Amino acid sequence: MNADKHMDAGGRVRGDILIRPTELATRLQEPQLVILDATVLLASPRVDGDYRAESGRDRYQVAHIPGAIFADLLGDLSDHEARFHFAAPRPSTLTDALRSLGIADGKQIVVYDSESGLWAARLWWMLRSLGITARVLDGGLKRWRELGLPVDSSVADRHEPQGSLHTRANPTAWVGRAEVEAIMRREAPGTLVCGLSPDVFSGIAPTRYARRGHIPGSLNIPARLLFDANGEYAPPQALAQAHEILRKAARPIVLYCGGGISAAANALALTLLGEREVRIYDGSLEEWAADPQLPLELGG
Repeated sequence: MNADKHMDAGGRVRGDILIRPTELATRLQEPQLVILDATVLLASPRVDGDYRAESGRDRYQVAHIPGAIFADLLGDLSDHEARFHFAAPRPSTLTDALRSLGIADGKQIVVYDSESGLWAARLWWMLRSLGITARVLDGGLKRWRELGLPVDSSVADRHEPQGSLHTRANPTAWVGRAEVEAIMRREAPGTLVCGLSPDVFSGIAPTRYARRGHIPGSLNIPARLLFDANGEYAPPQALAQAHEILRKAARPIVLYCGGGISAAANALALTLLGEREVRIYDGSLEEWAADPQLPLELGG
């Protein structure tokens, strides 16, 4: 990747994808604005297989951006028939769930979370996969509160549909296990990138999943390194440097993590850099590690 090129690309598209807290604060009364709180609490594993995900609804009820609606990534916004958490629902099911949150054609959507920003990125990618434009609050609720901006505790979980919502599913937004296997075996073009921490990638740290390690042949670009000290996405030049390893990598870039959450932050960062051939393996390690016949690799 050319850093200068992507500084320009990032500068052009950054405002289309991210919104600063100070800008959002001036727009809270706009009738076309829909703000979604996508918070989920995911505890660090104490031992292998220790998976503890909790809805962020209680935290939302204590304090959220005025007018925000809670978007439950553990509830209506996931496929409960899947064998892994947070699976993206079918496009028609997801469209219905989004409509119940007050999303309609012409709405201006902002998503955030009160954690690391990864959950907001996940919802942003889900919306994008349906052709719905949205912006992520850069720095999330943490940065919002650091700036002394107002919070509210009144609850409005659902809105009545306010018009039609036309969506168009992007068939290349997600990939399944078979496509990942083909890339791993070099039977199909592509580069696998894991967004988890180096310790989890290498198998040093405990994992929430059935086995430690990463999909063979993967590169490691930890999602948490894409943010600055304020929890905001790093400037374009820093993002380009973090992704320098992908300069000559085969496309498409297929991102994964544990459950397609950290991978969404990687996807957002790559989109900021103007990268178009980006996919997310939705099942990620939760699906992959559960099958003992699929290989996992230890080490850096």
